[in-house]
Amino acid sequence: MKSVLKGTGVALVTPFKEDRSIDFEGIAKMVKHLIANNIDYIVALGTTAETPTLSFAERKQVLETIVEEVNNRVPIVVGIGCNNPIEVNEQIHMFDLSKVSAILSVAPYYNRPQQRGLVEHYRSIAAQSPLPIILYNVPSRTGVNIDAATTLQITATIPNVIGIKEASGNIGQIMQIIANRPKDFLVISGDDLLTLPLLACGVDGVISVVANSFPKEVSAMVNYGLQGNFEQARAIHYQLMEPAKACFADGSPSGIKCFLHEQGLIGQHVRLPLADATEEMSARVRKLLNR
Repeated sequence: MKSVLKGTGVALVTPFKEDRSIDFEGIAKMVKHLIANNIDYIVALGTTAETPTLSFAERKQVLETIVEEVNNRVPIVVGIGCNNPIEVNEQIHMFDLSKVSAILSVAPYYNRPQQRGLVEHYRSIAAQSPLPIILYNVPSRTGVNIDAATTLQITATIPNVIGIKEASGNIGQIMQIIANRPKDFLVISGDDLLTLPLLACGVDGVISVVANSFPKEVSAMVNYGLQGNFEQARAIHYQLMEPAKACFADGSPSGIKCFLHEQGLIGQHVRLPLADATEEMSARVRKLLNR
């Protein structure tokens, strides 16, 4: 799996129409756009997909649309996670995962589990999952951090866990995982602005939000970084820095959808409790795109 899911994964948005129903044609258009511009794999139903606002029936339809449009051209990872491992296991068996390579499962939120609780949460999921699992550590959203020691304990004791998407922003923690991981364990950047420095530290790629709008550029930067060509990678990193900051300035995925709308790919609508990007943000995005 390390070779399959190395490089640039894209946390795919869920396009909505003006009435906030799902724009399935927009999903297909996004998949075409990403595959045509050199991304390595697609992540469905993650944070950027606004998955908490989708009913389970909608989630199944979104995944089916992505699988149909991908048509085996790139791997697919699907987000299945919540703060109740029983519910996670139920959902795993309700999806058709026959065309999916791995499950991305977020750390349990709201409950504020102890580190030993996190280990047992993932042990319970791994025991039921027919697919490999990638941990997703994003404490800014979940309220809990998966410590480096906990990640390493999980890798040592739960064979079906094959990687982690690290969005803690703690470079020291991420380096500790890289330095002590098994050789086939994936460490994936979950933060666009930190991807280049983390490539220098040894991560295997990124699951990117910004690559929805700039797939060719993000993929090139990641590939240069993986090859050790940091001069070329830096040049692209600094081109993408201001757009990456703008993507998160007014909430995510409101920001990236604003970019996609201004690029003529999809509408910018998000579902409550998120709000659409402001006109001020739209003007900022247009200025960045014109530059």
